[in-house]
Amino acid sequence: MSGPTVLRGPAPGADAMHVPVVIVGAGACGLTAALRLADAGIETVLIERDAAPSGSTALSSGFIPAAGSAAQRAAGIEDDAERFAADIQAKAHGTAAPQLVAAYAGAAAAAVDNLARHGLRFDVLDGFLYPGHTARRMHTLPERTGAALVAALERAATGAGAYLLTRALARRIWADEQGRVSAIGCERPDGSMDVIGCDVLILACNGFGGNAAMVGEHLPAMREAVYGGHVGNDGSAIAWGRQLGARLADLGGYQGHGSWATPQGALISWAVMMDGGVQINLEGRRFHDETAGYSEAAVHVLAQPGGVAWNVFDDRTLALARSFPDFVEAEAGQALKTCADLPALAALIGCDADTLGRTLAGVCPGAADTHGRRFERALQAPFHAVKVTGALFHTQGGLDIDAGCRVLDQAGLPLPNLLAAGGAARGVSGNDVSGYLSGNGLLSAVAGGHIAAATAAALLGRELGQGLSEAPFTVNRP
Repeated sequence: MSGPTVLRGPAPGADAMHVPVVIVGAGACGLTAALRLADAGIETVLIERDAAPSGSTALSSGFIPAAGSAAQRAAGIEDDAERFAADIQAKAHGTAAPQLVAAYAGAAAAAVDNLARHGLRFDVLDGFLYPGHTARRMHTLPERTGAALVAALERAATGAGAYLLTRALARRIWADEQGRVSAIGCERPDGSMDVIGCDVLILACNGFGGNAAMVGEHLPAMREAVYGGHVGNDGSAIAWGRQLGARLADLGGYQGHGSWATPQGALISWAVMMDGGVQINLEGRRFHDETAGYSEAAVHVLAQPGGVAWNVFDDRTLALARSFPDFVEAEAGQALKTCADLPALAALIGCDADTLGRTLAGVCPGAADTHGRRFERALQAPFHAVKVTGALFHTQGGLDIDAGCRVLDQAGLPLPNLLAAGGAARGVSGNDVSGYLSGNGLLSAVAGGHIAAATAAALLGRELGQGLSEAPFTVNRP
């Protein structure tokens, strides 16, 4: 099988099947874009490598951050795009692409509201704040899983008229010398290739977390980490972009996670930490401020003896954790251990009981501890524990794009008709793991897909309905 390739000149057979818009990748980004385009009557084909849409979205918790949505207002939550943008930049230490921070924070609520009009029933996650957020803005379906989100998006997009081509592995792009894309080729399971002509191509396909060579080159701290993402994140978008002369950005940015149950290979919600839980290493000591963020926690955990830690919490937090389906599955897989008292917990961890006792004695209300964390309460026996390691989930760097999700060349000018969002493009986390604000992945997917649809329509000289027809900039149409 050949790798991602750009071919110059006309594509053979492209006239046999031609649509205005082709989208590579049927995750949250591609499905959101396809739904909005289908609503406007713009014929769109989604190309998906798997038998059914899944990707990084299906492996996530499915929480979409948005500020100013109808669901927030119904819950009495005061929030707006400016506050959201400030939170994003604060987490990224001011290094996130400003045009994307403004665009995504500004579009997220409209995107979520549009999905709600198509039957996706969102609630705002209650009970705690994820690290870095100053308002409750995580929108979730009742199932609280990424798989449910993908399934709901697929139903909405195909129900609106978008075409979904599964078991189709995009491998070839045809473009002229100016970089104008004319067709894409997809390899089928039998080895044949479908060629589809298009006027606009949206790359909503992947990052490079599943490409070991690229991870080793750009994310050395994750070279030996468990990969918890989708195998389809092979860097195809970056490979095509390089061949088309596109500029790349923020390749050092990624989402890690410091709470990957081992050996079960399951995500343990960071709500456990935010509700008062702690991470303890094999020496019986805490080693970081757990409320700073679960992404950078991956690096901290991997730096501990054996590259592991134990999430330790009590009955109150256990009740909260059991409201998350991922945790319930991990518990069914025997990830959860319960200890009646401190000596039993020390025996489980394999550490000195006195050392562990001093560690837990420091988990108490009052002054900040040596790591800068302030606790609201002490942990109460019985103790619950889950053994975890650090994992790489998905990358946050990729093709450089403008506020309309148009791919930029080396001079910073947009390529004629190539768009990118979600994992294919740079995100809003800057160039380091610590810049990842909870939900940034689905923010760039859903808000990015929403914006890319508007840009694609503008390139085609079309308008989108529901009062959301404004293009984010002036475009030269094909």
